Amino acid sequence: MSPTLPRVTPDDVILTGDRTTGPLHLGHYVGSLANRVVLQDVCTQYLLLADQQALTDNMGDYLKVRANVLEVALDYLAVGIDPAKSTVFIQSLVPELSELASYYLNLVTVARLERNPTIKEEIKLRGFERNIPVGFLTYPAAQAADITAFKATVVPVGADQIPMIEQTNEIVRRFNASVDAPVLVECRAEVPRVGRLPGVDGQAKMSKSLGNAIPLSASPDDIRDAVKKMYTDPQHLRVEDPGRVEGNVVFTYLDAFEPDANALAELKARYRRGGLADSVVKKQLEERLQETLAPIRARRAEYAREPQAVWDLLKAGTRRARDTAAQTLAEVKGAMGLTYF
Repeated sequence: MSPTLPRVTPDDVILTGDRTTGPLHLGHYVGSLANRVVLQDVCTQYLLLADQQALTDNMGDYLKVRANVLEVALDYLAVGIDPAKSTVFIQSLVPELSELASYYLNLVTVARLERNPTIKEEIKLRGFERNIPVGFLTYPAAQAADITAFKATVVPVGADQIPMIEQTNEIVRRFNASVDAPVLVECRAEVPRVGRLPGVDGQAKMSKSLGNAIPLSASPDDIRDAVKKMYTDPQHLRVEDPGRVEGNVVFTYLDAFEPDANALAELKARYRRGGLADSVVKKQLEERLQETLAPIRARRAEYAREPQAVWDLLKAGTRRARDTAAQTLAEVKGAMGLTYF
């Protein structure tokens, strides 16, 4: 697939990452991973393995969160992320982030946190009602710490995450005003031009928890089975019937993975006219997904054979990230007058 790059310059700093709740899937690849591989050659990029944030709604499932640090790291390496170009680090091993977040919490109110549209929606989805873990509710402050610690200027996010970036910038402005100095840097959200992939079952979101995702490590048989299950046009009952492309999951995936735009346009035209079977369209998609995932799966298996080497890469990246975060924390504390000795 062709990456859908955000607008960046060599002077930009990118901060992005993933919660370590499970291996990554095609939705992550389309929404962010393919772009990250290209962006690491354009500007400075920090990739966060958000284990600490994953615990805000997985408390008690520590082993799952820990195990998936390695799983997500393997997915990063498999798609082509180079730890020599992108700083890949483990969130919980950079304690400076937690200290920054503790200062930022004094700049926001509970009412403001509860009004954050992203948080409100996530609370609803998880059925927390008023039993909201404090760590979950205050995540906007923690995310602000993650972003500002590295003075990120660009944060690639889905459209539903824009309110989080807006709140980060509110915190930045309030802090800078409180110390009367431009210590922290505002950032901008960049939303990929290709939206998130739907689940293979037609649901709006591809998700591990919903069981409608195709993992990056999917076997050839897994890919074949997933494509067979995909929804097409429910009114396209016979081959000769005209079919709808809009809302058709198979064509949504082809939009992301078919590199030949002219061939795809012709396929859509034939489907709309009638005379093109769903099986033909699915076969085209399966071929593209097999081509995309075969090298990723092979590289992942190669890295997985030496897990200690992957941990060593993460250790080096985390050390670099901590050095940067410590510098920002020192500037913040200095501006606050908290340098006593």
